[in-house]
Amino acid sequence: MAAVPLARPCRAAGRLLPLLCGGVRSKGAALTPGVPGRLTQRRYKKDVLPSPEGPVPSVSITEIRQYLRSQGIPFHDGYSCLHAPSLFASGKGPAATGAPYTLFIDKMTGSFLCTATLAEGTWQDFQANVELQHRGVPPSTEELEEDMRQALEDARCIWDRALPLWELLDEDETNKTKAMFGISLVTNATLKRFGVRYLRTAKSLIFPWFSPRDATLKGLKLVRVEKKGDSVTYLEETLPRFDCYHNLFGLPLIGRRDTELVLTGWELDALALHQAAGVASVALPRGTTCLPPALLPYLEQFKRITLWLGEDLRSWEAAKLFARKLNVRRCSLVRPGNLQPRPLEALNQGLNLTKILRTALPASHKSIICFRQLREEVFGELVNTEQVAGIKWTRFPELNRLLKGHRRGELTIFTGPTGSGKTTFISEYALDLCIQGVCTLWGSFEINNIRLAKIMLTQFATQRLEDQLELYDEWADRFEDLPLYFMTFHGQQNIKIVIDTMQHAVYMYDITHVVVDNLQFMMGHEHISADRLAAQDYIVGAFRKFATDNNCHITLVIHPRKEDDEKELQTASIFGSAKASQEADNVLILQDRKLVTGPGKRYLQVSKNRFDGDVGIFPLDFNKGSLTFSSSSKNKVKVKKVKEEKAVSAKATLEGGSGASKKP
Repeated sequence: MAAVPLARPCRAAGRLLPLLCGGVRSKGAALTPGVPGRLTQRRYKKDVLPSPEGPVPSVSITEIRQYLRSQGIPFHDGYSCLHAPSLFASGKGPAATGAPYTLFIDKMTGSFLCTATLAEGTWQDFQANVELQHRGVPPSTEELEEDMRQALEDARCIWDRALPLWELLDEDETNKTKAMFGISLVTNATLKRFGVRYLRTAKSLIFPWFSPRDATLKGLKLVRVEKKGDSVTYLEETLPRFDCYHNLFGLPLIGRRDTELVLTGWELDALALHQAAGVASVALPRGTTCLPPALLPYLEQFKRITLWLGEDLRSWEAAKLFARKLNVRRCSLVRPGNLQPRPLEALNQGLNLTKILRTALPASHKSIICFRQLREEVFGELVNTEQVAGIKWTRFPELNRLLKGHRRGELTIFTGPTGSGKTTFISEYALDLCIQGVCTLWGSFEINNIRLAKIMLTQFATQRLEDQLELYDEWADRFEDLPLYFMTFHGQQNIKIVIDTMQHAVYMYDITHVVVDNLQFMMGHEHISADRLAAQDYIVGAFRKFATDNNCHITLVIHPRKEDDEKELQTASIFGSAKASQEADNVLILQDRKLVTGPGKRYLQVSKNRFDGDVGIFPLDFNKGSLTFSSSSKNKVKVKKVKEEKAVSAKATLEGGSGASKKP
C-alpha cells in the first residue's frame, strides 16, 4: 500500500456532529481544556472541611504516608500511586482484613481514585472522607451536571445509530470506508473485538468509552477523514468534551493478570498492534498532547509499558515526558524512524510489529559511557532536521527564518520599551503555537486574565468582536478548544510559589510552553532590602533550571533599562546583570521607532539564537482592529532586503581598504 502523508489527528471543534440527536449538539460536547470534569465518576462531597478561598495546598508523599499510618490505613507503594483499600467499596472500612486494594492515591498531588466505585477527588476530599467515616457518616455523591447528562444521552443516541462496518448494506461501501481511514488490512474480527462502529451521517468512525467497572457506555470519540491534496487529516471530537474524556481505548479487553502493555497515541494504532503483534494495547484519549493523571491508576498493574506514540519527533518528546510520569524504570520507548513508523502505517507497509517492539529502548539509563549510546540520538537529529528545529509559527514566517522554530527546553528572553506592545505581541506569539497544539501556561502578572483572554480571543478571531457580538459564542467555543491555561496570580508573587505552580501544571496538563509576563513581578517585597541584581539572577537561574529539567520552553518578559527613546535597544539594554542574556537560548527585542519615524513602526529583532546563530530584524505591521502583529507580504521583501544590505555592508567592510574599521 502506498504511503500517504498523514497530518496529526486534531480536534474538530464541534463540527462532526451536525444535526444529530434532535438537531442540537449538547453544550457538554464542546471541547475545552479546563479543569477535568466528570461523567459517571463520583466525586466525594466535602461536608466537614470548608472550601478554601485560596489555591489548594500542595502535599508531599511523606505527608501522605504519615497520614495514612496515623489513621491505621494499610498501603503499599506503586509506580505512580500508593495503593490502599477503598473507603467506598464497603462499609467495613479500609483497615478490614482482606479488603482489596482498589484505592489509588497519586504520589505527586494526593488525588485519589477508587477503581471499584469510580469515586475520586482531591487529597483534601480524602481527609474529609476519613473524618466522616470516623463519625459513622456514609459518603455522599454529587449528581451529574446537566451538561454532562446531556452529553451522555447524545453519546447513547449516536452509538445506537452507528453500525458495525461489516454490517453495512454494501460490501463495496465497507471496503471504501476502510480504505478512506487506511484500515483495509484491519480485520472485521479486530474491529468487532474493540467495538468500533461507523456513523454514515457524519462519515465518522465511532470509538466507544466503556466503564472499566460495569462496561456501560460513558462516552464516544468520532474520527473523520479530511483530504487536502495528497495529505490526509483526521478530525476528532468527543462526547463528553475533551477535558472530561478519560478513555483508555482498549482497557476493558485487558485482563487483571496482564503485566505488559503498549501505550499508543491513536485508536487505530491500538487496533493494528493488537492484530499484528497480539499484545495488550490501549490508546491515550488526547494522543501526544497530554497524559491525564486521572488515568495513572489504571496503568499501575503493568510491570512494563512500551510507549509507541507516533512517527515524528514530537511523539518522541511526548513519550519521554510521559515515561517520567509513569515511572521510567518500567518504560521502554519505540524511536520514530523510516523503518519504525506508527503502528497502523507499519501494518500497512507489511513491517514486523513484534520485531519493532523488541527494539524499544529503555527510558532510563544509569549513565552515558560513550558515543555509542548517543549515536542514534545524533543520527535522529541529522535525519529530522526540520522536526528538530521545532514547531513553526504560521503568523510569523520571518521568525521561522531566524529562529527556525519553537523548541522545548529553551529559555527565551523578550524585551521592549514601555508601551511598545510587548504583552500584545507575546500573546499572539504564544497563541500561534497554542493553535498548533502546544500546551501553553500563561502567567500574566501585569494585566489580569480577563483582559489577557480578551486580547487573545480578538487575535484568535482576527476581528473586533465588540462590533459582532452575535459571533462571540462561536469564537469562544473554538477558543475553549485550545490547550491553554492561566495562572491566577496578579501583581507581585514569590518565585517559589510560581515555580511550584508551573511544576503542577507540567504534571497535570503536560505543559510544554510557559509564558511569564514579567520578571519584575517576581522580585517582590522580600527583595526590597536585598541586592536586586542578585535576586534577579536567582530568578533567571530558577527558570533556566525549570526549562531544562522539565523539557519545557519558557518565554520570560523582562523590562529594559531606562534609555533614550531615540536609541535602539540592545541585548545589554535588558534590565539587571548579564546573566539573563547569558542563560537565555533566544533573545527577542521589540524595537519601537514610532517616536522617531511615526506611529506604527515596530520591528522584531532576534539578537541571540543559540540553536544555529542566525540573528536579524524584520518589520511588524500592527492591526489595531484585530490586535495582531502578523507580518504582511510586503514585509517579507523588506526582510530579504535588510538581510541583503547587511551582507553587502559586511562584505564591503571585509574588502575595504585601510579606512575600514575592524574590531580587534
